[in-house]
Amino acid sequence: MSTRATAARVLQQVIYEGDSLTEVLQQPLAQAIAAAEQPLLRDLCFGSLRWHERLSAVLKQLVTKPLKPADKDVECLLRVGLYQLIYQRTPDHAAVNETVKAVKKLGKGWAEKLVNGVLRRFLREREALLSAADQQETALYAFPAWLLARVQRAWPADWQNIVQASNTHAAMTLRVNQRLYTAAAYQAQLTAQGVAADTVECVASALNLHKAVGVELLPGFAQGAVSVQDAAAQLAALLLDCQPGMRVLDACAAPGGKTGHLLEHTAELQLTALDSSASRLLRVTENLQRLQLNAHTVAADAGDVASWWDGQAFERILLDAPCSATGVIRRHPDIKVLRRDSDIAALQQEQARLLRALWQTLKPGGHLLYATCSILPEENSQQIAAFVAEYPDAQVLPLGDSWGHAMAFGRQILPGDAGMDGFYYALLRKQHGEQSA
Repeated sequence: MSTRATAARVLQQVIYEGDSLTEVLQQPLAQAIAAAEQPLLRDLCFGSLRWHERLSAVLKQLVTKPLKPADKDVECLLRVGLYQLIYQRTPDHAAVNETVKAVKKLGKGWAEKLVNGVLRRFLREREALLSAADQQETALYAFPAWLLARVQRAWPADWQNIVQASNTHAAMTLRVNQRLYTAAAYQAQLTAQGVAADTVECVASALNLHKAVGVELLPGFAQGAVSVQDAAAQLAALLLDCQPGMRVLDACAAPGGKTGHLLEHTAELQLTALDSSASRLLRVTENLQRLQLNAHTVAADAGDVASWWDGQAFERILLDAPCSATGVIRRHPDIKVLRRDSDIAALQQEQARLLRALWQTLKPGGHLLYATCSILPEENSQQIAAFVAEYPDAQVLPLGDSWGHAMAFGRQILPGDAGMDGFYYALLRKQHGEQSA
């Protein structure tokens, strides 16, 4: 299978079968591509999904009769071809020729003429086709209409910056294990290896690389010196403010980035890492083994407290809640294709269910940190407003002002703020003496 044909098959699985791009790229289909071709495969897939709405608007002008369901792989190959011609530096003739060659690899020889004709027509009429596509707001901003409308409503002064940042490539960000190195000391090690990196002003453990590298090239990675994690996500361990010996719950823990950071940050925690997926919990265990850290892992629904809780209250709880992931689109552009407007209400219900359930496991005087990688107020400040209205023993604590935007409750980081992903945090303290709802 050629790289372009494989990219088309990957896109078909994401766009038409609803699979996650990250998961499809880990399947044998994508893994069979040679290591030297993997960067091209990833660029074709990520780029085609990042610009999906604009590519769709161009494609509708070029292919007026939709292809049959059985031929969606050919349609996806056309997306790959258009992505190369509009956004890549591949010479036009090479992009067309290689894309046409890939048709046979899909076993659709009949479509060679179609693919060749469509791509060559695009080259002839490029400016007019792009101009017509960009008359549509969804194509111009490469965002689905429902999500664009929500972002515009929520952030009337910032929505264009949010969209622009969400359509960029995110830097590879490292979390330095501060038990072993300061960020500056590890930055010096990277410099010695010829890897350029910048510190992140508001997150002491974070370094942004100028250019992504394989983790095997990072000094001490296998020994736990450093992990890959966005700076916004690294704030969780700092904000929860655990103390040695505390009983701590990391609910919805997989794949374990925040679990590892909590244990790195504070010694001797009695930490339970909970997740509803047993297979995803294996990732937590693998991450902790590399960091040479330990946690008690439990596969269970965090909201079904009776199924997993031993009745001993936690002093700290991290609820990294299931959410729309609208703050991390730059890292996961398939979110724009996979997520639906109707998902938001269902996610709100799940977030509220988890908050209510976990609150009863928190010790009076203890802290619960509510976190999402969403930028939608319905999942964030509005969710917390509803919770504190229902639970009089819930007090929202201040989070400082060195990062993000102050909300009625909690703080919001928008995509691109200080180079970070979009994230929301609210820190709740359970007060003594008040009765919960």
